[in-house]
Amino acid sequence: MRHQAGTDPRDVVAAKRDGGEVPPDELRAFVLGYSRGEIPDYLAAAFLMAAYINGLSSGETTALTRAMIDSGTTLPLAGVSRPKVDKHSTGGVGDGVTLVFAPLAASLGMAVAKLSGRGLGHTGGTLDKLESIPGLRTDLSPEELERQVEDVGCAVAGQNKDLVPADGALYALRDATATVSSIPLIAASVMSKKLAVGTDLILLDVKAGNGAFMKTPWAAAELAEACVALASDWGRPARAAVTDMSQPLGSAIGNAIEVAEAVRLLRGEERGRLRELAVAFAAEALTSLMGQKAAAAATAAERALDDGTAADAFRRMVEAQGGDPAVVDQPQKILPVAPVKVEVLWVGEAGFVGRIDAEGLGQAAAALGAGRMRKGDPIDPAVGLEFRPEIGDRLEPGLPVAIVHARDDEGARVAADRIRASIGLSDRQIEPPPLVLGWHGGRP
Repeated sequence: MRHQAGTDPRDVVAAKRDGGEVPPDELRAFVLGYSRGEIPDYLAAAFLMAAYINGLSSGETTALTRAMIDSGTTLPLAGVSRPKVDKHSTGGVGDGVTLVFAPLAASLGMAVAKLSGRGLGHTGGTLDKLESIPGLRTDLSPEELERQVEDVGCAVAGQNKDLVPADGALYALRDATATVSSIPLIAASVMSKKLAVGTDLILLDVKAGNGAFMKTPWAAAELAEACVALASDWGRPARAAVTDMSQPLGSAIGNAIEVAEAVRLLRGEERGRLRELAVAFAAEALTSLMGQKAAAAATAAERALDDGTAADAFRRMVEAQGGDPAVVDQPQKILPVAPVKVEVLWVGEAGFVGRIDAEGLGQAAAALGAGRMRKGDPIDPAVGLEFRPEIGDRLEPGLPVAIVHARDDEGARVAADRIRASIGLSDRQIEPPPLVLGWHGGRP
């Protein structure tokens, strides 16, 4: 069914309400009209609800994405001579991959121009994490961003207000109208921002599990395929990994403490799931952009972490953005520290960790002040928690399971209770799910 609407925006809403397909030019006019303030919130909200209920076709999703890109400026990055890669995560708990991946990729000869966001709810924001480094700026102009990427190899900054403004306006309305969890709307939102930046490869980390927005691997795979299809429509190479978020990715959940963990990883001092995933994405970028064999690419990424070259790239990025580069050498002296630090012991019976409520852990950190419940809320960069157990580990009474970084004793006590409640025991050892559940999209 194809609805032949006129220029009246109510016809676009009616088409989606009745399960029809809106022609690309009319959907474009609707989106651009809303972005310019010519279409009221109530009509746009009605369209979003109709799209949420009835879905969007692939053609409509493409038209929506293109209109959002055309609502503002783009960032071609024509002045960057290295192979350019962008990596985006749909958000998770303890997900500090960008903090490791950007300098790691730069140390391997690639360029990363990362436009990141702030944390909301139980998932952290890369900008909030980086801004815990004294002096560091994330409000780079497009010219500053491009120059830094060419000189240093990586930059992480906030999204320019002129880049895809329609997405910002529509996302705020989706949040207010309970229409966020629509795969076509999510895909258009994610990919409009990725496609507006001129990179040679887009890498997507689509999280699946209780700590992620997509709760099942099947929903995450559907979103991954939708995003890769949009990139294909633009002739842009994209690879999407569906990754496990049934437990925190790293041990740190907070802002400054996640930076400290990233520094340890960049200096080759720690192993674990966070390092494993950062290496996987760096190796994928080397394979897709520079033609390296998968095993050799992974070895090169591991070596850059172990020999200090990735840490050097992070030091240069921090310094270029006004931060104190000594954070790489003495993070404990440079980063803000919470006044209360409490070790949390296991007080339950013995058993194997069979379930971890990653979302609950993220909410516990947010309640300490590490996150925000509403856009614009202040955050406390020093607070958060370090969570030790992984699925399959054995717990005994009295065993340390976490360290809470808090402002006061009461906050620490509440967080400790929430941390213990996030752990579900089993009487037998559980095999943890694989970190990478599958890749989507063809290599260029």
